[in-house]
Amino acid sequence: MSEQQRAVITGLGAVTPNGLDMRATWDAVVHGRSGIRALESVDVADLAVKVGGEVRGFDPLAHVSRADARRLDRHALYAVAAAAEALAGFAAADPHRFAITAATGSGAVSLTHEAVRALDALGPRRVPPGVVVTGGPDGAAAYLSQRYGARGASAGVSATCASGTVGLGEALRTIRHGYADAVLVVGADDCLNRVNLGVNATLGSLAAGFETEPWRASRPFDLARSGFVMSAGAVAVLVESEAHARARGASMLGELAGYGVSSDAFHATAPRPDGSGAAAAMRAAIDDARLSASEIDHVNAHGTGTPLNDAMEATALAAVFGEGLARLPVTSTKSTTGHLLGAAGTLEAALSLLAMREGAIPPTINLDDPEFPELDVVAHEAREARLRTVLSSSFGFGGHNAAIVLRAV
Repeated sequence: MSEQQRAVITGLGAVTPNGLDMRATWDAVVHGRSGIRALESVDVADLAVKVGGEVRGFDPLAHVSRADARRLDRHALYAVAAAAEALAGFAAADPHRFAITAATGSGAVSLTHEAVRALDALGPRRVPPGVVVTGGPDGAAAYLSQRYGARGASAGVSATCASGTVGLGEALRTIRHGYADAVLVVGADDCLNRVNLGVNATLGSLAAGFETEPWRASRPFDLARSGFVMSAGAVAVLVESEAHARARGASMLGELAGYGVSSDAFHATAPRPDGSGAAAAMRAAIDDARLSASEIDHVNAHGTGTPLNDAMEATALAAVFGEGLARLPVTSTKSTTGHLLGAAGTLEAALSLLAMREGAIPPTINLDDPEFPELDVVAHEAREARLRTVLSSSFGFGGHNAAIVLRAV
């Protein structure tokens, strides 16, 4: 791997329950301010789950035309706004070498639901024809490629809750092997609807209750954890070759240094209990970055707050880091953001970059009764730390495992 083929990150953008841009999101997360509230945009009267991480105060007309606001799914509208922030001041030297990836777990859910309602109530001729274009997982990527004149590859990537991390990992490989000079990866999802909330509650994967104290619902690594909290939003990460970034005088926020991916091949929703799949992805990412486990300074854990995930992840971390785990600070930012599903990986990569740059590890709030004493979880308040390397991991339904290593530049 030549120096010119190093992959660096030069732009970030966010629309999350914690803020409508990256700086506001980071400020809320590092200070432990939860974005989880009682749900307002969904009729939850008869649902077991009534809290979540909604995007509040977002005006799509500040980013797209009224016609496009009608055509695009909500997750894609968030993606457009996040992309605009990440791409501020960016221009590709060669549009044919500028690629865009939309990473999403579920894609155009609200658009599809609206189309089905129109079909049932009014008949097939009243279904908006644009749903066949913007209704797939590639819809946001196709729209953004046209908007920014990106003539490299544009595609949707889906690996449930690991989608954002897989998108970043594949961007790293694309840059390394010289297929593009820049790749915009936008993780986006919005599954805050009656179908997804109801089904996930039936599966027992969501934290129920907490109507009077919704900010307490997301409890990664806590003995009283009962499930994850579903959130919506989008986070965009611009990845460039170092040569391209230097040529245009871009500020480099960090290096995307390693990527590992695996499958559990075990169960549709439950992770492999011994953590071997997750550990394989983490080891592969560390190896890909040409580092040893002892050189990792911090882990931004997947940390969903489900009983099965957190136990599996603790086991996997012990397998990867051994005796070094005791000195390794771990956090789960999902305690404040909730779980952004396909966007979780891009969000947590962005927060990891900012942790390195700001010298502060965001806290895991609500960790009142830790279950895993072997983990040094940063609880309640941020911790000052000089970080050079961060491992960020994502695991999803279907047995998808992905991890990346970020390095300071």
